[in-house]
Amino acid sequence: MIILGVDPGTATTGFGVIRKEKDRKFTSITYGCILTDPKACPGDRLKKIADELEKIIKKYSPALIAVENIYFFKNLKTVIPVSQARGVILLTAAKKKIPVCDITPLQMKMAIVGYGRAEKKQVQRMVETLLDLKKPIKSDDAADALGIAICGGLKNY
Repeated sequence: MIILGVDPGTATTGFGVIRKEKDRKFTSITYGCILTDPKACPGDRLKKIADELEKIIKKYSPALIAVENIYFFKNLKTVIPVSQARGVILLTAAKKKIPVCDITPLQMKMAIVGYGRAEKKQVQRMVETLLDLKKPIKSDDAADALGIAICGGLKNY
């Protein structure tokens, strides 16, 4: 089963595509970030996220999309743009008729690290270990997206 994990954001949307094997083993297929121009208007930024996400879906044909859910946000300035990016991701999944699994940051950290208040570096190291990656993940957003994908695979096993 191919799972696409997404960490939504308007400036940076992390993504990770993994394969879930029958023996509960996960392997990484690809990961990275969709970056948008901070000078572009919000509509153009959201369109780029949708367009890039559609390319990823077309190339890897995921059976499930796991998306980070926003349930608590410290910075009110960013909650609306992140919610808009999440909406674009949900719409893109619905258009492609791909089921979506919501994962909270707490759920992901608990599943990956075993501690709900784990720091980004802890999550990143555990994701690298779980996926047996040979080189470090450079982006926190991509590492989170891979963690979300793994969590989606565990939740829907």
